[in-house]
Amino acid sequence: MQRVMSQQRAILYCALLASVLSVLFLGCSRQRDENWQLTQVRHHLPKLEFALTDDQGQKVSAQTYQGQITLVYFGYTHCPDVCPETMARLMLALSKLGDEARAVRILFISIDPTRDTPASMQRYVRAFDAEHVTGLTGTLSQVEALAKRYRVAYQSEKPDADNRYEVMHSSAIYIFDQKGQAQLMATNADSADNIAHDLRILIQSSS
Repeated sequence: MQRVMSQQRAILYCALLASVLSVLFLGCSRQRDENWQLTQVRHHLPKLEFALTDDQGQKVSAQTYQGQITLVYFGYTHCPDVCPETMARLMLALSKLGDEARAVRILFISIDPTRDTPASMQRYVRAFDAEHVTGLTGTLSQVEALAKRYRVAYQSEKPDADNRYEVMHSSAIYIFDQKGQAQLMATNADSADNIAHDLRILIQSSS
C-alpha cells in the first residue's frame, strides 16, 4: 500500500513540476541589459487581482498592496517542509535588502482554506516576520480561481483517521511590480541572493 501511495505521489509531483515548467518556458527570456537572475514572466501572467481575507480578518484586494513590490506564494500552514523552507529563503532575501525591504510585501496565500483561518494564518506568518508578510485566505472557490489564474497546481491527499493530510503543490514565487504587473518568477532553484538581486532592480527602477 505504501509503495502504491509513493508511486501516486511521485506521479503528482511530476504533474506539478510540469505545470511550473510550462510557465518557465513561456517566460524564459531574460533581459540581458538588466541582468535578471530570476525568470521573467512579463506579458505571460495576468495582473495581480484577487479578493481575499487577510490574517486580521479584513477583506483585502490587490489594490490594498499597490505601490509595493508584491511577492505571492501559495502554500499552507500545515506544510511540513517546502513552505517553511521557502519562507525562510524569502526572509533571508529581504534581510539582504536592508532598508529597501520596506518596499516589499510578501503575500502567503493559503491553498488549504478549510484549515487555514485568519487566526492560524496570522500565527504562521508572524513566526517568520510581522512587518513584511501577510497571510491571506478565502473560500474554496476563491482560492481555486486564483490558483488557476496563476497556473498554480495543488492537490490534497486523503485525510487520515485524525483528519490530517498534506497538500502537494507547486512552489513558485510570483513577483509583481508596484502597479501589480507580473514581472518575475522564482523557483526552488533560485537562491536568496538571486531573489534579492532582482528585487533591488525593481525597487530602484521605480525610485
